[in-house]
Parts: sequence; structure tokens; C-alpha cells
Amino acid sequence: MQTVDSEYLFRIDVGVPNRLREYNQPGSDMNFDNLLITREGAAAVVTLHRPQRRNALSLALMQELIACLRQIGGDGETRAVILAAAGKVFCSGHDLSEMTGRSLSEYRHIFDVCSELMMQIQAIPQPVIAEVQGIATAAGCQLVAACDLAIASEDAAFATPGVKIGLFCTTPMVALTRAIGRKRALQMLLTGEMVPARTAAEWGLVNQVVPAADLPSATRQLAAKIADASPLVVSIGKQAFYTQIDLDQPKAYAYAKEVMAMNALASDAQEGIGAFLAKRPPCWTGK
Repeated sequence: MQTVDSEYLFRIDVGVPNRLREYNQPGSDMNFDNLLITREGAAAVVTLHRPQRRNALSLALMQELIACLRQIGGDGETRAVILAAAGKVFCSGHDLSEMTGRSLSEYRHIFDVCSELMMQIQAIPQPVIAEVQGIATAAGCQLVAACDLAIASEDAAFATPGVKIGLFCTTPMVALTRAIGRKRALQMLLTGEMVPARTAAEWGLVNQVVPAADLPSATRQLAAKIADASPLVVSIGKQAFYTQIDLDQPKAYAYAKEVMAMNALASDAQEGIGAFLAKRPPCWTGK
């Protein structure tokens, strides 16, 4: 049977040994001041850890999170990422103490790094699940919108209030509009009003709303469901989703049919189809 080289066709690598246990350890190349990283089963739990600053996205935190996601993206044993936050606030947006008295080039650098972070979330092969326990505003709301999936507690709320302080949420607008559509995004952007969790779910900003006490178990259950599938196929699917979503329909179909045909040659596709026909559980190899 003909097979394909997964790294060649899909530009992903699911065979790198697990390195998560090295994070935040003395002597590790991946020590973080603003993040906590733990391993729970097949999921990496990345926790924003600036509760005293309402988990504001300082330049240092954003750079750490980019580095962390890149490292996780090369870890073949990690099947999903849960992005959580310490304290009562998920993320209050940019650290406004870094947003005064800067030069144009310095402001550009801050927003360059922020944009890189949001794109990095969608670039890694593993799905990223936001675990939103409290409010998420401005770039914090953008962070939720950029994640592949999101579960919020009933206490969570979302806003893009930059219009109220003279700094329109222009970069958050990019992720927000793609998540909830034009009219609802503009309502949030132009009023800056808080949107409660249930409304956010109705609008498509989050997938599910649960009681606060059930939030950690809900995100982990979702991560476990993702981990049941072939890591190669999940990675192919995530990459293909973001590639086709902004194409016009004929181009999207042209791209998708080619990806699906090549996916069918992968060992895991043949294994999964064979297991279904034989009525047995599949045995994934990530190839």
C-alpha cells in the first residue's frame, strides 16, 4: 500500500518526544515568569499567571506564550492545549502601563507581537481550548476568539472596550469578526459593552457555558475527546480549516479535495477505515 510522508505533505511533525516535563524546571531552556505549564494526560495546560495585573498581556507575557506554543507544537505526545488563567480575570487585554509615551515603532512592535501570538495559536497542530473563568476584555477577548475552541464559566463576560478609552480595538476586531460575524462584532466594538457568557455562546464566541465549578472538567473532557483521534488527522484538519475558511468556495473545494485525497493515503486513514469496517478500535501511529 502506498503511504505518504506526513511532514512532507502536511508540514507537521507528530513524532518529537515529549518535552513538557522540562518546562519551568531549573536549568530548562523554557523557564517562564508569567506562565505555568502542566501536563494532564494528553493535554498541556498553559495558565496565564499575572493575577495581580488581571493577566494583562504584557510584551513579556506575549513573547513567553509564543515560545511556549512553539515548543508544545513540536511535542508529539501532546494532543490538545488548554489555555487557562489564574485569579478571577481571564485576561484584561494589553498591559496599559506599557501603552503610554511610546514611539510609533514601539507601538508597532507591541501589536506585531500580539498578532504573532494570535496566529501562533492557530498555527500549531494541536487544538487550543480557552478555559475562560472570568472576564476577557480587549486583547483578552481577542485571545479567546483566536483559540480553536472555548468553554466559559457562567461568571465569564466579554468586551472590546477600547472605544471608551480612545484606543479602538482594531487588532481584536480581526479575530472577533471571524468568530461572531460583522454585525455582532461591530456592536461589541462600537459600544464596548460587556457580553455575558450565555450570549457569547449564542453568538459563537465560545462553544459552551458551564457552572464555574464544572469548568476545569469540561475543558479536560473536550481535550480527551480530541485526544482519541489520530494526532496526524487532527493536525491536517486544523491546518486545512484555517486555510480554506477565507477562500472563495471554488478555491476552497479545490484545496479541500486535494488535502482529503492525500489524507486518504496516510496510514492512520487506512487504519481508521479498516478498523471501522472490522468493527474494532483503531490503533493510531500518527503517520
